[in-house]
Amino acid sequence: MKITLIKPNIGRMEHSLYVDEGRMEPLQVGILAGLTPDDVDVALYDDRMETIPYDEPTDLVAITVETFTARRAYEISGEFRSRGIPVIMGGVHPTLLPEEVQYYADAIFLGDAETLWQQVIDDVRAGQLKSVYRAPVGVAQSCNIIPRRKLFEGKGYLPITLLQFSRGCPHSCNFCAISSYFNKKHYVREIDQVLEEISGQGRKFLFFVDDNIVANRAAAKDLFRELAPLKLRWVSQASIDMTHDHELMDLMACSGCLGHVIGFESLNQESLKSMGKGLNLNDFSGYLPQLEILRDFGLQTWAAFTLGHEYDTTDSISRTLDFALEHKFAFAAFNILMPYPKTILYSELKQQGRLLYDEKWWLHPEYRFNHAAFVPKNMTADELTEICFEIRKNFNSFPSIIRRIFDLKTNLRTARRLGIFLRYNPLFRKETFKKQGMFLGLTK
Repeated sequence: MKITLIKPNIGRMEHSLYVDEGRMEPLQVGILAGLTPDDVDVALYDDRMETIPYDEPTDLVAITVETFTARRAYEISGEFRSRGIPVIMGGVHPTLLPEEVQYYADAIFLGDAETLWQQVIDDVRAGQLKSVYRAPVGVAQSCNIIPRRKLFEGKGYLPITLLQFSRGCPHSCNFCAISSYFNKKHYVREIDQVLEEISGQGRKFLFFVDDNIVANRAAAKDLFRELAPLKLRWVSQASIDMTHDHELMDLMACSGCLGHVIGFESLNQESLKSMGKGLNLNDFSGYLPQLEILRDFGLQTWAAFTLGHEYDTTDSISRTLDFALEHKFAFAAFNILMPYPKTILYSELKQQGRLLYDEKWWLHPEYRFNHAAFVPKNMTADELTEICFEIRKNFNSFPSIIRRIFDLKTNLRTARRLGIFLRYNPLFRKETFKKQGMFLGLTK
Protein backbone atom coordinates (compact mmCIF):
# COMPACT_ATOMS: atom_id res chain seq x y z
CA MET A 1 0.00 0.00 0.00
CA LYS A 2 1.21 3.50 -0.82
CA ILE A 3 0.11 6.97 0.30
CA THR A 4 1.18 10.18 -1.43
CA LEU A 5 1.35 13.34 0.67
CA ILE A 6 1.08 16.73 -1.05
CA LYS A 7 2.05 20.20 0.15
CA PRO A 8 0.37 22.60 -2.33
CA ASN A 9 1.83 25.82 -3.66
CA ILE A 10 0.11 29.19 -3.43
CA GLY A 11 -0.05 29.84 -7.14
CA ARG A 12 1.68 31.31 -10.12
CA MET A 13 3.57 34.35 -11.24
CA GLU A 14 2.93 35.69 -14.74
CA HIS A 15 4.27 32.72 -16.66
CA SER A 16 5.20 29.94 -14.24
CA LEU A 17 4.41 28.27 -10.93
CA TYR A 18 5.92 30.16 -8.01
CA VAL A 19 9.03 28.56 -6.49
CA ASP A 20 9.29 29.37 -2.78
CA GLU A 21 12.98 30.00 -2.05
CA GLY A 22 12.21 30.58 1.64
CA ARG A 23 10.34 27.31 2.09
CA MET A 24 10.50 25.48 5.39
CA GLU A 25 9.72 21.88 6.26
CA PRO A 26 5.99 21.10 6.02
CA LEU A 27 5.75 19.87 9.61
CA GLN A 28 2.09 18.87 9.35
CA VAL A 29 2.92 16.50 6.50
CA GLY A 30 5.83 15.02 8.45
CA ILE A 31 3.49 14.34 11.37
CA LEU A 32 0.99 12.64 9.05
CA ALA A 33 3.79 10.42 7.76
CA GLY A 34 4.81 9.68 11.36
CA LEU A 35 1.25 8.55 12.09
CA THR A 36 1.33 6.16 9.13
CA PRO A 37 2.31 2.51 9.87
CA ASP A 38 5.77 1.44 8.77
CA ASP A 39 4.41 -1.12 6.31
CA VAL A 40 2.84 1.65 4.23
CA ASP A 41 5.03 3.30 1.60
CA VAL A 42 4.88 7.09 1.95
CA ALA A 43 5.92 9.67 -0.66
CA LEU A 44 6.01 13.44 -0.21
CA TYR A 45 5.77 15.92 -3.07
CA ASP A 46 6.12 19.61 -2.33
CA ASP A 47 4.43 21.67 -5.01
CA ARG A 48 6.45 24.71 -3.89
CA MET A 49 9.59 23.36 -5.51
CA GLU A 50 9.02 20.14 -7.48
CA THR A 51 6.78 18.64 -10.15
CA ILE A 52 4.02 16.34 -8.93
CA PRO A 53 4.09 12.95 -10.75
CA TYR A 54 0.36 12.47 -11.26
CA ASP A 55 0.80 9.17 -13.09
CA GLU A 56 2.85 7.52 -10.35
CA PRO A 57 0.84 4.62 -8.83
CA THR A 58 -0.56 5.27 -5.34
CA ASP A 59 -3.53 4.13 -3.27
CA LEU A 60 -4.41 7.46 -1.65
CA VAL A 61 -3.42 11.11 -2.03
CA ALA A 62 -3.57 13.26 1.12
CA ILE A 63 -3.43 17.05 0.65
CA THR A 64 -3.03 19.56 3.48
CA VAL A 65 -5.07 22.67 2.65
CA GLU A 66 -4.73 26.24 3.87
CA THR A 67 -6.95 29.08 2.68
CA PHE A 68 -4.25 30.59 0.45
CA THR A 69 -3.46 27.19 -1.10
CA ALA A 70 -7.07 26.00 -1.50
CA ARG A 71 -7.40 26.84 -5.20
CA ARG A 72 -4.13 25.10 -6.07
CA ALA A 73 -5.04 22.13 -3.85
CA TYR A 74 -8.30 21.69 -5.76
CA GLU A 75 -6.42 21.71 -9.07
CA ILE A 76 -4.03 19.03 -7.82
CA SER A 77 -6.91 16.96 -6.48
CA GLY A 78 -8.68 17.14 -9.83
CA GLU A 79 -5.63 15.75 -11.62
CA PHE A 80 -5.44 12.72 -9.35
CA ARG A 81 -9.18 12.07 -9.29
CA SER A 82 -9.34 12.19 -13.09
CA ARG A 83 -6.94 9.24 -12.99
CA GLY A 84 -9.15 7.32 -10.57
CA ILE A 85 -6.97 7.93 -7.51
CA PRO A 86 -8.88 8.81 -4.30
CA VAL A 87 -8.03 12.08 -2.56
CA ILE A 88 -8.48 13.09 1.07
CA MET A 89 -8.04 16.71 2.20
CA GLY A 90 -7.42 17.98 5.70
CA GLY A 91 -6.15 21.00 7.59
CA VAL A 92 -7.53 24.28 8.89
CA HIS A 93 -9.41 25.24 5.71
CA PRO A 94 -11.34 21.94 5.32
CA THR A 95 -12.21 21.98 9.02
CA LEU A 96 -13.65 25.49 8.77
CA LEU A 97 -15.28 25.02 5.34
CA PRO A 98 -16.14 21.32 4.93
CA GLU A 99 -19.13 22.11 2.71
CA GLU A 100 -16.77 23.68 0.14
CA VAL A 101 -13.86 21.27 0.32
CA GLN A 102 -15.91 18.07 0.07
CA TYR A 103 -16.83 19.05 -3.50
CA TYR A 104 -13.17 18.73 -4.52
CA ALA A 105 -12.19 15.52 -2.71
CA ASP A 106 -13.34 11.97 -2.16
CA ALA A 107 -12.93 12.40 1.59
CA ILE A 108 -12.31 15.24 4.01
CA PHE A 109 -10.58 15.07 7.38
CA LEU A 110 -11.83 17.55 9.98
CA GLY A 111 -9.76 18.36 13.06
CA ASP A 112 -6.35 17.06 14.11
CA ALA A 113 -5.04 13.87 12.51
CA GLU A 114 -3.58 12.21 15.61
CA THR A 115 -6.68 10.34 16.79
CA LEU A 116 -8.22 9.15 13.49
CA TRP A 117 -5.52 8.81 10.84
CA GLN A 118 -5.13 5.10 11.59
CA GLN A 119 -8.82 4.67 10.79
CA VAL A 120 -8.23 6.27 7.38
CA ILE A 121 -5.41 3.80 6.72
CA ASP A 122 -7.57 0.86 7.74
CA ASP A 123 -10.44 2.02 5.55
CA VAL A 124 -8.18 2.44 2.52
CA ARG A 125 -6.84 -1.08 3.02
CA ALA A 126 -10.40 -2.36 3.07
CA GLY A 127 -11.45 -0.27 0.08
CA GLN A 128 -14.01 1.57 2.22
CA LEU A 129 -12.79 5.18 2.44
CA LYS A 130 -15.45 7.28 4.17
CA SER A 131 -16.47 10.69 2.87
CA VAL A 132 -15.94 12.47 6.21
CA TYR A 133 -13.66 11.86 9.21
CA ARG A 134 -14.35 14.03 12.25
CA ALA A 135 -11.57 14.22 14.85
CA PRO A 136 -11.19 16.54 17.84
CA VAL A 137 -8.53 19.21 18.06
CA GLY A 138 -6.13 18.97 20.96
CA VAL A 139 -2.60 18.24 22.13
CA ALA A 140 0.04 18.08 19.41
CA GLN A 141 1.46 14.69 18.50
CA SER A 142 -0.40 12.77 21.19
CA CYS A 143 0.91 9.23 21.82
CA ASN A 144 4.39 10.69 21.23
CA ILE A 145 4.31 10.67 17.44
CA ILE A 146 7.62 11.75 15.88
CA PRO A 147 7.52 13.39 12.42
CA ARG A 148 9.10 11.35 9.65
CA ARG A 149 11.75 13.90 8.72
CA LYS A 150 13.55 11.64 6.25
CA LEU A 151 10.93 12.76 3.76
CA PHE A 152 12.31 16.31 3.95
CA GLU A 153 15.81 15.42 2.78
CA GLY A 154 16.95 16.77 -0.57
CA LYS A 155 14.08 19.23 -0.97
CA GLY A 156 16.04 22.40 -0.26
CA TYR A 157 14.28 23.49 2.92
CA LEU A 158 15.82 26.17 5.11
CA PRO A 159 18.26 24.65 7.64
CA ILE A 160 15.97 24.93 10.65
CA THR A 161 13.96 22.15 12.30
CA LEU A 162 10.27 22.83 12.84
CA LEU A 163 8.54 21.35 15.88
CA GLN A 164 5.77 22.24 18.30
CA PHE A 165 5.24 22.46 22.05
CA SER A 166 1.67 23.74 22.00
CA ARG A 167 -1.28 24.32 19.71
CA GLY A 168 -3.95 26.99 19.65
CA CYS A 169 -4.37 30.29 21.44
CA PRO A 170 -6.80 31.29 24.21
CA HIS A 171 -7.37 34.77 22.80
CA SER A 172 -10.12 35.81 20.39
CA CYS A 173 -8.77 38.23 17.79
CA ASN A 174 -11.59 38.77 15.33
CA PHE A 175 -9.46 38.15 12.22
CA CYS A 176 -7.75 34.95 13.40
CA ALA A 177 -8.66 31.59 11.82
CA ILE A 178 -6.61 29.76 14.45
CA SER A 179 -8.90 31.11 17.16
CA SER A 180 -11.87 29.70 15.24
CA TYR A 181 -10.20 26.35 14.57
CA PHE A 182 -9.22 25.74 18.21
CA ASN A 183 -12.26 27.53 19.67
CA LYS A 184 -10.02 29.82 21.74
CA LYS A 185 -8.29 26.91 23.50
CA HIS A 186 -4.60 26.25 24.04
CA TYR A 187 -3.13 22.74 24.30
CA VAL A 188 0.29 21.89 25.74
CA ARG A 189 2.39 18.85 24.89
CA GLU A 190 4.36 16.78 27.40
CA ILE A 191 7.84 18.27 27.74
CA ASP A 192 9.54 14.86 27.83
CA GLN A 193 8.12 14.15 24.38
CA VAL A 194 9.42 17.45 23.05
CA LEU A 195 12.88 16.73 24.43
CA GLU A 196 12.86 13.26 22.90
CA GLU A 197 11.98 14.72 19.51
CA ILE A 198 14.75 17.31 19.80
CA SER A 199 17.33 14.65 20.63
CA GLY A 200 16.28 12.57 17.62
CA GLN A 201 17.03 15.25 15.04
CA GLY A 202 20.43 16.64 14.25
CA ARG A 203 20.10 20.40 14.37
CA LYS A 204 20.74 22.97 17.07
CA PHE A 205 18.58 25.63 15.39
CA LEU A 206 14.86 25.11 16.00
CA PHE A 207 11.60 26.84 15.17
CA PHE A 208 8.71 26.13 17.54
CA VAL A 209 5.71 26.78 15.29
CA ASP A 210 3.35 27.26 18.24
CA ASP A 211 0.65 29.86 17.69
CA ASN A 212 1.70 31.44 21.01
CA ILE A 213 4.41 29.57 22.91
CA VAL A 214 3.90 31.67 26.07
CA ALA A 215 0.11 31.44 26.25
CA ASN A 216 0.51 29.10 29.23
CA ARG A 217 3.30 30.84 31.11
CA ALA A 218 3.83 28.16 33.75
CA ALA A 219 4.20 25.46 31.09
CA ALA A 220 6.49 27.70 29.02
CA LYS A 221 8.75 28.28 32.02
CA ASP A 222 9.00 24.54 32.60
CA LEU A 223 9.95 24.01 28.96
CA PHE A 224 12.58 26.76 29.01
CA ARG A 225 14.19 25.27 32.13
CA GLU A 226 14.57 21.96 30.32
CA LEU A 227 15.92 23.55 27.14
CA ALA A 228 18.65 25.57 28.86
CA PRO A 229 21.18 22.72 29.32
CA LEU A 230 20.82 21.62 25.69
CA LYS A 231 22.65 24.68 24.30
CA LEU A 232 20.11 25.16 21.50
CA ARG A 233 19.17 28.24 19.53
CA TRP A 234 15.49 28.64 18.81
CA VAL A 235 12.73 30.99 17.69
CA SER A 236 8.95 30.89 17.94
CA GLN A 237 5.78 32.98 17.96
CA ALA A 238 4.79 34.80 21.13
CA SER A 239 2.56 37.58 22.41
CA ILE A 240 3.97 40.91 23.57
CA ASP A 241 2.47 40.55 27.07
CA MET A 242 5.26 38.08 27.89
CA THR A 243 7.42 41.10 28.71
CA HIS A 244 5.39 41.67 31.92
CA ASP A 245 6.88 38.49 33.43
CA HIS A 246 10.59 38.97 34.18
CA GLU A 247 11.13 35.36 35.25
CA LEU A 248 9.63 34.14 31.99
CA MET A 249 11.87 36.43 29.97
CA ASP A 250 14.98 35.44 31.90
CA LEU A 251 14.28 31.71 31.48
CA MET A 252 13.52 32.24 27.81
CA ALA A 253 16.81 34.01 27.14
CA CYS A 254 18.80 31.43 29.12
CA SER A 255 17.18 28.60 27.14
CA GLY A 256 18.66 29.86 23.86
CA CYS A 257 15.82 31.93 22.45
CA LEU A 258 16.97 34.26 19.66
CA GLY A 259 13.65 36.00 19.11
CA HIS A 260 10.01 35.70 18.14
CA VAL A 261 7.37 36.55 15.61
CA ILE A 262 5.24 38.98 17.63
CA GLY A 263 1.81 40.20 16.58
CA PHE A 264 1.87 43.96 17.20
CA GLU A 265 -0.95 44.24 14.63
CA SER A 266 -1.52 47.99 15.10
CA LEU A 267 -0.19 51.11 16.81
CA ASN A 268 -3.73 52.40 17.27
CA GLN A 269 -5.50 51.60 20.55
CA GLU A 270 -8.95 51.81 18.97
CA SER A 271 -7.93 49.35 16.28
CA LEU A 272 -6.54 46.96 18.89
CA LYS A 273 -9.81 47.16 20.81
CA SER A 274 -11.94 46.60 17.72
CA MET A 275 -9.98 43.50 16.67
CA GLY A 276 -10.09 42.00 20.18
CA LYS A 277 -6.34 42.23 20.78
CA GLY A 278 -6.75 43.16 24.42
CA LEU A 279 -3.50 41.52 25.55
CA ASN A 280 -1.60 44.23 23.62
CA LEU A 281 -3.35 47.01 25.53
CA ASN A 282 -2.02 46.34 29.03
CA ASP A 283 -0.31 49.57 30.14
CA PHE A 284 -0.28 50.62 26.50
CA SER A 285 2.21 53.35 25.63
CA GLY A 286 3.08 52.61 22.05
CA TYR A 287 4.92 49.35 22.95
CA LEU A 288 7.98 51.35 24.04
CA PRO A 289 8.56 49.69 27.47
CA GLN A 290 7.98 46.23 25.98
CA LEU A 291 10.44 46.87 23.18
CA GLU A 292 13.12 47.98 25.61
CA ILE A 293 12.65 44.73 27.57
CA LEU A 294 12.96 42.67 24.39
CA ARG A 295 16.17 44.52 23.52
CA ASP A 296 17.58 44.14 27.02
CA PHE A 297 17.22 40.36 26.66
CA GLY A 298 18.79 40.47 23.20
CA LEU A 299 15.74 39.14 21.35
CA GLN A 300 15.50 39.84 17.65
CA THR A 301 11.93 40.66 16.74
CA TRP A 302 9.92 39.72 13.68
CA ALA A 303 7.18 42.32 14.03
CA ALA A 304 3.86 41.35 12.46
CA PHE A 305 1.28 43.99 11.58
CA THR A 306 -2.19 43.68 10.06
CA LEU A 307 -3.23 46.75 8.13
CA GLY A 308 -6.67 47.90 7.04
CA HIS A 309 -8.65 47.85 10.29
CA GLU A 310 -11.58 50.20 10.87
CA TYR A 311 -9.49 52.97 12.42
CA ASP A 312 -6.60 52.71 9.95
CA THR A 313 -5.86 55.48 7.48
CA THR A 314 -3.12 55.81 4.89
CA ASP A 315 -1.29 58.11 7.30
CA SER A 316 -1.51 55.71 10.25
CA ILE A 317 -0.32 52.84 8.05
CA SER A 318 2.66 54.93 6.95
CA ARG A 319 3.53 55.52 10.60
CA THR A 320 3.77 51.75 11.02
CA LEU A 321 6.75 51.76 8.68
CA ASP A 322 8.37 54.61 10.61
CA PHE A 323 7.87 52.67 13.83
CA ALA A 324 9.46 49.51 12.40
CA LEU A 325 12.46 51.39 11.04
CA GLU A 326 12.97 53.37 14.23
CA HIS A 327 13.14 50.21 16.32
CA LYS A 328 15.38 48.37 13.86
CA PHE A 329 13.33 45.19 13.82
CA ALA A 330 15.28 42.27 12.43
CA PHE A 331 12.30 41.41 10.23
CA ALA A 332 8.76 42.69 9.81
CA ALA A 333 5.59 41.57 8.04
CA PHE A 334 3.13 44.23 6.90
CA ASN A 335 0.11 42.09 6.14
CA ILE A 336 -3.09 43.32 4.58
CA LEU A 337 -5.97 42.38 6.87
CA MET A 338 -7.50 39.23 5.39
CA PRO A 339 -11.10 38.11 5.96
CA TYR A 340 -10.51 34.39 6.56
CA PRO A 341 -13.65 32.24 6.39
CA LYS A 342 -15.54 31.50 9.60
CA THR A 343 -13.86 34.34 11.51
CA ILE A 344 -15.74 37.14 13.24
CA LEU A 345 -14.18 39.62 10.80
CA TYR A 346 -15.43 37.68 7.79
CA SER A 347 -18.97 37.51 9.16
CA GLU A 348 -19.04 41.24 9.90
CA LEU A 349 -17.72 42.26 6.49
CA LYS A 350 -20.12 39.90 4.73
CA GLN A 351 -23.06 41.32 6.65
CA GLN A 352 -21.97 44.83 5.69
CA GLY A 353 -21.56 43.89 2.02
CA ARG A 354 -17.87 44.83 2.01
CA LEU A 355 -16.33 41.56 0.77
CA LEU A 356 -14.85 41.58 -2.73
CA TYR A 357 -14.28 38.80 -5.28
CA ASP A 358 -17.75 37.27 -4.84
CA GLU A 359 -16.94 36.80 -1.13
CA LYS A 360 -14.64 33.78 -1.76
CA TRP A 361 -11.42 35.57 -2.63
CA TRP A 362 -9.38 32.37 -2.18
CA LEU A 363 -11.17 30.79 -5.19
CA HIS A 364 -11.63 33.80 -7.44
CA PRO A 365 -9.52 33.67 -10.63
CA GLU A 366 -8.83 37.42 -10.50
CA TYR A 367 -7.66 37.65 -6.88
CA ARG A 368 -3.95 38.31 -6.50
CA PHE A 369 -1.69 37.65 -3.54
CA ASN A 370 -1.21 40.56 -1.12
CA HIS A 371 -4.19 42.44 -2.54
CA ALA A 372 -7.05 43.67 -0.38
CA ALA A 373 -10.09 41.38 -0.48
CA PHE A 374 -12.55 43.79 1.13
CA VAL A 375 -13.50 47.47 1.13
CA PRO A 376 -11.69 49.27 4.00
CA LYS A 377 -13.46 52.01 5.91
CA ASN A 378 -11.09 54.92 5.31
CA MET A 379 -9.56 54.19 1.90
CA THR A 380 -10.21 52.17 -1.22
CA ALA A 381 -9.12 48.56 -1.57
CA ASP A 382 -6.57 49.57 -4.19
CA GLU A 383 -5.14 52.24 -1.90
CA LEU A 384 -4.72 49.68 0.89
CA THR A 385 -2.99 47.28 -1.50
CA GLU A 386 -0.65 49.96 -2.81
CA ILE A 387 0.41 51.45 0.51
CA CYS A 388 1.09 48.04 2.06
CA PHE A 389 3.30 47.09 -0.88
CA GLU A 390 5.14 50.41 -0.66
CA ILE A 391 5.82 49.78 3.02
CA ARG A 392 7.13 46.28 2.31
CA LYS A 393 9.40 47.64 -0.42
CA ASN A 394 10.78 50.36 1.85
CA PHE A 395 11.35 48.12 4.85
CA ASN A 396 13.09 45.50 2.72
CA SER A 397 15.17 47.96 0.70
CA PHE A 398 18.94 47.66 0.89
CA PRO A 399 19.35 51.03 2.68
CA SER A 400 16.83 49.90 5.29
CA ILE A 401 18.58 46.57 5.77
CA ILE A 402 21.90 48.34 6.30
CA ARG A 403 20.44 50.85 8.78
CA ARG A 404 18.64 48.14 10.77
CA ILE A 405 21.84 46.18 11.31
CA PHE A 406 23.12 48.78 13.76
CA ASP A 407 21.46 47.74 17.01
CA LEU A 408 24.10 46.58 19.48
CA LYS A 409 21.55 44.93 21.77
CA THR A 410 19.96 42.73 19.10
CA ASN A 411 21.24 42.43 15.53
CA LEU A 412 24.88 43.11 16.48
CA ARG A 413 24.76 41.43 19.89
CA THR A 414 26.50 38.25 18.67
CA ALA A 415 27.97 36.92 15.45
CA ARG A 416 25.14 34.39 15.29
CA ARG A 417 22.47 37.06 15.44
CA LEU A 418 24.24 39.12 12.81
CA GLY A 419 24.51 36.03 10.62
CA ILE A 420 20.76 35.39 10.86
CA PHE A 421 20.03 39.01 10.00
CA LEU A 422 22.35 39.01 6.99
CA ARG A 423 21.24 35.62 5.70
CA TYR A 424 17.49 36.07 5.82
CA ASN A 425 16.91 39.75 5.05
CA PRO A 426 18.02 39.46 1.39
CA LEU A 427 15.88 36.33 1.04
CA PHE A 428 12.79 38.05 2.44
CA ARG A 429 13.47 41.05 0.22
CA LYS A 430 13.52 38.82 -2.84
CA GLU A 431 10.32 37.01 -1.80
CA THR A 432 8.55 40.35 -1.21
CA PHE A 433 8.83 41.21 -4.88
CA LYS A 434 8.28 37.70 -6.23
CA LYS A 435 5.04 37.07 -4.37
CA GLN A 436 3.38 40.44 -4.81
CA GLY A 437 0.43 40.13 -7.19
CA MET A 438 0.66 36.38 -7.80
CA PHE A 439 -2.50 34.62 -8.88
CA LEU A 440 -3.76 31.81 -6.69
CA GLY A 441 -3.65 28.43 -8.39
CA LEU A 442 -2.03 27.53 -11.69
CA THR A 443 -4.93 27.73 -14.14
CA LYS A 444 -6.50 30.98 -15.29
